[in-house]
Amino acid sequence: MKPTRITGKLHFLLVALAFVTLVAPASGQFHPVEPIALPPAVEQGVDMIYVDREIAGNVRWRNTKLDNVTVARYAGAPIDLLHAINPLYTDLRRGLIDYQKQWSSLPQFRIDTGATLALGADSERVTLLRERLGLPTGSAFDEPLHEQVTAYQRVHGLRADGIVGEEVVKSLNRGALHYAQVLMINMERARRLPAPGELKRHIIVDAGSARILMYEDGVQVDSMRAIVGSNQTQTPMMAALIRYANVHPYWNLPPEFNVNMVAPRVLEQGLGYLSDRKYEVFADWTEASPQLDPATVDWQAVADGKLSLRIRRGPGPGNSMGDIKFMMPNDFGIYLHDTHDRTVFQSDDRWISNGCVRVEDAQRLARWLFGLMPAVDDPSLETRVNLPEPVPVFLTYFTVEVSAGGVVFRNDPYERDTAVLSRYFGAERLLQ
Repeated sequence: MKPTRITGKLHFLLVALAFVTLVAPASGQFHPVEPIALPPAVEQGVDMIYVDREIAGNVRWRNTKLDNVTVARYAGAPIDLLHAINPLYTDLRRGLIDYQKQWSSLPQFRIDTGATLALGADSERVTLLRERLGLPTGSAFDEPLHEQVTAYQRVHGLRADGIVGEEVVKSLNRGALHYAQVLMINMERARRLPAPGELKRHIIVDAGSARILMYEDGVQVDSMRAIVGSNQTQTPMMAALIRYANVHPYWNLPPEFNVNMVAPRVLEQGLGYLSDRKYEVFADWTEASPQLDPATVDWQAVADGKLSLRIRRGPGPGNSMGDIKFMMPNDFGIYLHDTHDRTVFQSDDRWISNGCVRVEDAQRLARWLFGLMPAVDDPSLETRVNLPEPVPVFLTYFTVEVSAGGVVFRNDPYERDTAVLSRYFGAERLLQ
């Protein structure tokens, strides 16, 4: 199927019409490329598409249109007291109430951009800053103001150095309502996740934090870092079942690699470039496509983008899939996989993939799924190993986390919060 984007404010009747797309058919075993678009949804940027019907639960209740995004509704009408719901929803609801008490109760007015303010400064802008952050009247940037600025920075995902520069002023000028609405959007995302007692085991991939979390009987038992899609090739919000693993997997190169990398190297270095790297060439992306003799291929036409091929790399150190690929059949080409490059997980910028999810410790994940790392007889061949019982994976996107001290806002690398807020409230609303 070809994914479509749904944008703009949707009419209520679309909920019923779109339901058929919310539980999507799983594709076959062949997964040529990573996704080309986000899955369809009633509420793009909030809902997830449920590939496997058996893990969709009450999808009509979970995937709904946002029709009343107000603090009174989300803080004052706790649906978690009426429905079984993911505990993160309750944590975020309590965080919203605490945020209202601590930050929304402060004076809400605009601070003009100007020189950086720090400990020791004394000016009219400091006077306004003190009022904005609820401190006694004065013009001195003293220690209490430094501590209050630092606390504000920690909560709002800014560098906690107590210095008021352009980013702090920009955040203050968004106003507390903006952040409360971001909290409510994240509560809705949490509502789409499984409730306690609903599943024996499941995995959550949070593309907002680029982390993988494993759950047993509703309790988190492990977690690890992940590499997820970039802003241009976003990891979609979806749920599917891991049904099997490919051990020592092949790597089907994205088509642009054929044009930009493989074909030019073949023209420069000859066919040995292919054999040295265990590249195999196929006529097209169908599962029954015949393998081609590279000597019969017009590589100049490939480099020029006039001839499309499928090129895959065999198992080994240069294979971007690593030693194992965790397969959850779907029409978007999304899966979890190993990688031989471990250095990428040490970076704070882990939004760099083409949409699929690279796993920090694939062997540990395999042991959790299978009880051990699956062993195969021939490491030079891709081998399928079925899971005795499929395990659900929920790929979601949170831009707020709950800590012991309350909520902490994160970056919005996919600009999904921005899109949802714009859909309901227009362009970014700054304080006057």
